[in-house]
Amino acid sequence: MKFRHAMCNEAFEHTPFAESCRTLRTVGYTGIEIAPFTLIEDPRDFTAAQRRDCRQTITDEGLDFVGLHWIMMSPKGLHATTPDSAVRARSWDHVAHLIDLCADLGDDGVIVFGSPKQRSSTGGMSAADATRHYIDGFAKLAPRAIERGVTLLVEPLSPGQSDVVTSLDEAAAIVKQIDSPGVRTMFDVHNAVDETEDHCALIERHFSLIRHVHVNEMDGRAPGTGDYDFRGLLETLARLNYQHWVSLEVFDFKPSPAAVAELSLRFLESESLQLA
Repeated sequence: MKFRHAMCNEAFEHTPFAESCRTLRTVGYTGIEIAPFTLIEDPRDFTAAQRRDCRQTITDEGLDFVGLHWIMMSPKGLHATTPDSAVRARSWDHVAHLIDLCADLGDDGVIVFGSPKQRSSTGGMSAADATRHYIDGFAKLAPRAIERGVTLLVEPLSPGQSDVVTSLDEAAAIVKQIDSPGVRTMFDVHNAVDETEDHCALIERHFSLIRHVHVNEMDGRAPGTGDYDFRGLLETLARLNYQHWVSLEVFDFKPSPAAVAELSLRFLESESLQLA
């Protein structure tokens, strides 16, 4: 099975956008996943003309737009689960604007809601109450996401990152509770470091709800630099006929973003070839 490979663009934050797109296509990627803070501090200030230009650049460089992630990095002061109702409302309004940005940049995009600092319990609130605010925000924005052709993703994070939604089981339960085609979940290797069940078994159990996959070593480095069983992961996805993106998200860009991009893709391709 030939997977659709994308890469998250924050590795190229200081590179002109068209150049970063060109690099990814030259290496062999067909998609780009965008961190909004690399484009502008506040999505409300990204004009219609800028959105059209960005979308055209992606297309001109031979890529498809995948979606958005790292969505709460800017502007400052956002928090989706805080007991401060004004801040919470402003934060979910920010996500609503990102739904529009996502739709404007490409078709069938996803919004990955990770953002551990901006969703974890704070201000004396319990993790359970914070999680309820997180669920409520998704539920309220689901109709807007459907209307704009966007899918919101409940991203499970490891307990070391957040106390709100810390397993794929929990994320899947939330998706079922909201019961909207505008809300799904995803699998991220790095975030699954504390899962106690075999990752392939988890993916198989929740496959119908998994809309996106992030690949990286469990320590956040490039695939192939550690000992994670990517062949097993890819075999499971192939066997289940996964049709969505396999998107590279790394946190160590040495020796260079371009080198990491190429090293990772060549490794993943070699693992895929072994499946035959």
